[in-house]
Amino acid sequence: MTTARQAPEARTASIMAVARELLREVGYEHFLPSEVARRCGISEGLVYRYFPTKRHLLNRVAEDWFEDILSLEPELEHVHGSYARLRYVIAHDLEVVRKEPALTRYLCLELRPAAGYRGSRAQELNRRFTSIVQQVITEGIAAGDFRSDVDPRLVRDMVFGAIEYRTWGFLRGESPFPLHETADQITDLIYRSITAR
Repeated sequence: MTTARQAPEARTASIMAVARELLREVGYEHFLPSEVARRCGISEGLVYRYFPTKRHLLNRVAEDWFEDILSLEPELEHVHGSYARLRYVIAHDLEVVRKEPALTRYLCLELRPAAGYRGSRAQELNRRFTSIVQQVITEGIAAGDFRSDVDPRLVRDMVFGAIEYRTWGFLRGESPFPLHETADQITDLIYRSITAR
């Protein structure tokens, strides 16, 4: 319990860490800021002082999560070859879904469709993340591995659409998905369809 007086940055970080943990446990549908306050050992009013609404708190948790996801960027520099790079990005995203199903559901069902998403920090971070696939495809085209008429944005949409549909049962709590097999299948399908002949 966090009852001692904390600096605003530390208090914000503490509330967000507890909120993320609670979201993992109960999902966004049953998420209560009052439970975050209880676990932090503070009043509910103090939670609302830092985060005016439940949505604001969950959006900040999602933004923080995107920062974690973007750890992929420096790691990808050490992966060579167009196939390996594409598979690495796909496997990384599948791993993200597996580790954080509640946050993924919140992103897909609540955050992205919301009116305030367009132009938000969350959208900016999501774009940065999904643009990594575009970068891999653009570099593959430049290397002569992929056809020059391939639209990197369309490939991005195909990759993330396949991931979303393939993992939807898991996100509903129905069944896990085989991560490596799924990564191989999506990568093979995309790679074969865009490879320069």
